[in-house]
Amino acid sequence: MTQAAQTTEHLEKVFETFNRVSEELDTSYRVLQVRVSTLTQELAEARTQRLQELAEKERLANRLALLMSELPGGVVVVDGEGVITQVNAAAETFFAQGDDLSSSVSELDAQSSLLGQAWPQLVSEALRDGAATVGEDASELLLANGRRLSVSRQPLPDANEELILLTDMTRLHDLQETVSRDKRLSALGEMAARLAHQIRTPLSSALLYVSHLARPAATAEERERVSAKVVDSLRHMEGLVNSMLTFVRGGPVVFDGIELQGFSQELLVLVEPLVTQCGGVLNAEVALGSGTMTIEGDRDELLGAVLNLVNNAIDVSDKALCLDIKISALAGLLRIVVADNGPGVAADIRERIFDPFFTTRVKGTGLGLAVVAMTVRSHGGKIELDTRADGATVFCLELPLFSCGDELSEGAQASYKNSQIALLDGTGLVKPAIDDSVIEAGAEEQSMQSIGGGRR
Repeated sequence: MTQAAQTTEHLEKVFETFNRVSEELDTSYRVLQVRVSTLTQELAEARTQRLQELAEKERLANRLALLMSELPGGVVVVDGEGVITQVNAAAETFFAQGDDLSSSVSELDAQSSLLGQAWPQLVSEALRDGAATVGEDASELLLANGRRLSVSRQPLPDANEELILLTDMTRLHDLQETVSRDKRLSALGEMAARLAHQIRTPLSSALLYVSHLARPAATAEERERVSAKVVDSLRHMEGLVNSMLTFVRGGPVVFDGIELQGFSQELLVLVEPLVTQCGGVLNAEVALGSGTMTIEGDRDELLGAVLNLVNNAIDVSDKALCLDIKISALAGLLRIVVADNGPGVAADIRERIFDPFFTTRVKGTGLGLAVVAMTVRSHGGKIELDTRADGATVFCLELPLFSCGDELSEGAQASYKNSQIALLDGTGLVKPAIDDSVIEAGAEEQSMQSIGGGRR
């Protein structure tokens, strides 16, 4: 083969290869064009979707900002250092100076003046003089501008921030004060009416007896007998008044340490002659264990409360009295149980047994058990009434013990509202059994008298 033929053959092969590569490049170019078009379309759709999401988020953000600014409650966000990073208009209103509590949140400038301030410092400066220093767990603030705020705190761990919600309780508090005052006045009026009703009978008897003394024909013996009846009626009225004053005293108890062994012995010394005099039998049990245990309270009031229960058992007894008294200490409580063998308490009057002026006896004052209940409440304790199957009436008084090593008595700390008066029906608690308004109304009267004739 000649050289020219070889050259021609080589060129044909080169052109063939070139054509094949050109076709492959063209095919790849077309595929790439389709892919670019597809990606461009997907990118456009993604961009459109992203813009829509951003617009929706912006709309929600604006709506949340509007809602936050118009909320009647205050919202404050503080960072880890206690510095305010976000606050709404209501919070601005709460801490605004001045006495106008009716300012609208819309009247405030849109730019918050509280931003950047330290929350503890802001609160300390805004508190009313004499108000307690606010701690981390403070749930209520009394501000110098007259507002009373309820505080609720919620940590935001993801952002290392804390959300503080403020609720204006000023008007609600004022309304509660008004209702409470009206309730006390109503209770005092009812109490006065009941006392007048109770006094009317012995007073009428005394007036009748005195009219007999004015008869010229009355003998000395008749005058002496009528005078004794007059004195008896007057003493009955005195007992009513003394019991009333004891009940309405209602002031804070002066707490003193009371050693229980000595208290128990003194109580039994006072109870024994009362039971013996009426021909009854006293069964006493003291289970205080070893060591010195004390309670805090008014010794005379506590003795008087138990003696009132004893006198009540004596007065209602319709047979030879058998009185059981058990004094024990268990689980941080002093328990004094007084049980008799009397007729018991009828089911239809159990719910009223601690009501002031409620009595089933002709000469009963209706204040004896009410005074007992008030005394137990003022000592942060609980009183329960139970009627056993054999008809025995059982009163159980529970008072918090005070250990000698404690810094402060639990009884002294107990709130007047946290004590209880309960009725039991052999199986458990039935219901509270005294109206707080009557007790609170009694707190308005500061007269102090001994318990004396306060028997039911």
